[in-house]
Amino acid sequence: MSKSDNRKLRVYQIESPIGPRVVINHREVDYFSGTGYLGLQSRPEVIEAGIETLHRYGVSTATSRGGFGEHPVYSWLEREACTYFAAENALFFPSGYLGMAVLLQTELRPNDHLFIDSGTHYSAWDACLAANRVITPFHHLDPESLAEVLQSELQPGEHPLVITDGVFPISGEIAPLNIYLQKLEPYNGRVFVDDAHSLGVLGENGRGTAEYFHLFTENIKTCGTLAKALGGYGGIITGRSEWIQRAEQNSGICIGASPPPLVTAAASAQALAIARTEPELRHRLWENVKLARKGLRTLGWELEDSPVPIICLPALTGMNLACLHNRLFDRGIAVAYIQSYTSTPPGGALRLAISAKHSAEQIRHLVDTISELI
Repeated sequence: MSKSDNRKLRVYQIESPIGPRVVINHREVDYFSGTGYLGLQSRPEVIEAGIETLHRYGVSTATSRGGFGEHPVYSWLEREACTYFAAENALFFPSGYLGMAVLLQTELRPNDHLFIDSGTHYSAWDACLAANRVITPFHHLDPESLAEVLQSELQPGEHPLVITDGVFPISGEIAPLNIYLQKLEPYNGRVFVDDAHSLGVLGENGRGTAEYFHLFTENIKTCGTLAKALGGYGGIITGRSEWIQRAEQNSGICIGASPPPLVTAAASAQALAIARTEPELRHRLWENVKLARKGLRTLGWELEDSPVPIICLPALTGMNLACLHNRLFDRGIAVAYIQSYTSTPPGGALRLAISAKHSAEQIRHLVDTISELI
C-alpha cells in the first residue's frame, strides 16, 4: 500500500447499540473501537435498570448532591462500587474526567510538588494546572527520567506527588507504578492514578492497575470512571470511609456539580454487579486480547504480552494509516485512526479495542484482513 493511496477522512455515525457488530453509516460492520471492553453497555439487565429508574424517578434529581439531592439510586451504585472494589466507602461524581481534580482537591498537601508523566491524559493536566502548584513533567513511562527530575527539581521541604494514567488510552501501555514507588521511597512520595481504562480490566478482580501490580498502600490513590470497561457513566473513587467523607466535604466538584442522571447511575450500578458476579467476562476478554496480540505480532508489529484490550498499531515502513483505516471499513471492519491524542505515538496509529464479546472468528478475520491489505 503506497503513501500516495490516500483518501479524505470520512465522517462516521453509529446507528445501533454498541457491540461486536454495529451499524455505521447504514452498514453493519465488525466493531473494534471505543471502550466497552466488557460489553456491558448493551446488556439487557443494564438497559432495564435504566428504564425502570426512568419510569420510577424521572431523569435526574435536578440538584447537586447533599441536602435533598441524595437519592437511593446513588446509594445503590456506591454500595455496588464498595462491593466490587472491596472498599469501605465510595463516591460517585459527574465524570471520570474530573477524577484527578477530585483527588487533588481532597488530598493535595501544602508542600506537594507535582511530577506528571508527559503522556498523561488531558484531564490530569487540567487538574494539575487548576491546583496551582509547581508541575514538573518527566519522560513518558520512564522511571529513570522521574528519578532525575526528583533529584534536580525537588526543593527542600517539598514532597513529590506523581500523576499518571494507569493504562494510557491510545498506546495501551501500563504505567510502572511499582517502579515509581521505588523511586519515590527516599522522598516519602505518593502516586495519584487515573485508572479510567484499567477498572474492570486489570487485576485479578478487575480493580485496576494497583491490583495488577499487587500494590496495596496508602501512597497510591486512584480515580476512575464507569464509562469505559463497565459500560456506564460517571466518575468513581473508593477507599476508607474517612477519606471518602473528606472528599465529599472538600471537593468543589462534589459539592457544586450536578451528579450524573439517575438513569445512568442505575445502569452503572447494574453493570458493576454483573462485572463482579461474572468474572468470566474478564477472563474471556483476556483470552481475546491474547489471541489478537498474537495474530498481529505475526504481521510485523512489536506488541507486549499484555492483558490491556487497547492495541496500538503505529505505521510500519511504507504504510499509510489513513488509507488502511478506510480500506478496513470498506471490508466491514471499524477501527479508530488516531492522529493527535494523549499517548499517541509520533505519526499516529490505528487503535484497536478488543471486547469480551468479540468472537475468535471476528478476531482472526480482523488479523487476516489487515494482512491482506498491507
